[in-house]
Amino acid sequence: MNKTWIVTLETYLRQVKSWSFLTLVLMPFLFVGLSFGISYLATPNQSKNDIAVVSKNTALRANFLDSSGIATTDKYATTSSAQRATKRSDINGYLTLTVKNNQLTATFHGPDAVSSGDQAKIQRFLSTTQTALNLSQAKLSKQQTRALAVQPQFKQRLQKKTATDKLAKRISFYIIVFFVYLILTTYSSITAQEIAAEKGTKIMEVIFSSTTPRKYFNGKVYGVLLVIVTQLLIYLLGGVILVQVAQKSRVTADFWQQNAGVINQILHNLLSINLLFALLAVLLYTVISAFCGALVTRVEDAGKASQPVVYLNLITFAVALAFQGNPTNTFVKIFSYVPFFSSYLMPLRLINNSASGLQAGISMVILLATIIGSMAYIGRIYGGLMLQTDELGFWGNLKRGLSLK
Repeated sequence: MNKTWIVTLETYLRQVKSWSFLTLVLMPFLFVGLSFGISYLATPNQSKNDIAVVSKNTALRANFLDSSGIATTDKYATTSSAQRATKRSDINGYLTLTVKNNQLTATFHGPDAVSSGDQAKIQRFLSTTQTALNLSQAKLSKQQTRALAVQPQFKQRLQKKTATDKLAKRISFYIIVFFVYLILTTYSSITAQEIAAEKGTKIMEVIFSSTTPRKYFNGKVYGVLLVIVTQLLIYLLGGVILVQVAQKSRVTADFWQQNAGVINQILHNLLSINLLFALLAVLLYTVISAFCGALVTRVEDAGKASQPVVYLNLITFAVALAFQGNPTNTFVKIFSYVPFFSSYLMPLRLINNSASGLQAGISMVILLATIIGSMAYIGRIYGGLMLQTDELGFWGNLKRGLSLK
């Protein structure tokens, strides 16, 4: 077992130190960071969006600054100072509050109109304050005041399948399938080419003299699996940091708050058993990729070694996209238990609530059994595959490899 872990560690370190791994890991963060940076620079400075409030009634001005809910500044208390600040573009404009004949009036002065959201907040403040002025002027009894204070109620009884729910399911599905497809394609190619390149160097006879082919093969697979797990952990940690930044950033805070329900549902769909299906899919494809890499006989053919696995991944990916709008289809139900397809189709069913936890468990057991059986079988014939040097073509090598015992 020690020799297996030596191969595992050597494979893991070689992969994580490569530029391809660093590029693969950093590219999503660079893309998000670049998008965030451009949005940050394109968004005007918060202070330039502030609105000054001017009023001879200091209590009214203070109340507006504290409770209006819009971006305001208390630096400019006079009309002249607010006008100068507006001309310098230090603020977005200023709002004058006046009370005449017991009527409250708010007038905005600035180069651009107030946003619809801020207009609604200003109007809400004016209505609340005007109501208080009216009650004070009317001099009503306590009973009459309580009667006027009664507010209407707004209730919602939503159906199970809302537009928001459908949107969250669709986004979750696309994130999962594209993530699985990209990871599978990348690591299938890396594994197949690495095995094929090793076979072409004729060094395997030396390696197999110090360890068994099964241990060496298992070590290779475990090493690639650790690389994938490392990448997933980096993505999860980076995702947590990005979520914290997005919730507090002035660029994305409003968007996050408005779409919190959709985002939370997407995160729930991603950080679930669907993630385990993705990990097992990568492991299965890695095992098959190692088998394909061992079938070639020349270093020049290393680039072709991953093609069968890449094509298989492309087919399953296309099938998942074709049925993404019909998760209850009989074909989807059947093939959600078939290895290679189950890593795409079972998450599709789970996201759309068309599969139970028991069904997902059965599918995962079948997938695990396939992985274990494949590793055991390929590990047993791995020595014969790697020492095979006859040029029979891919299909000839495949037929001979399957006949090895």
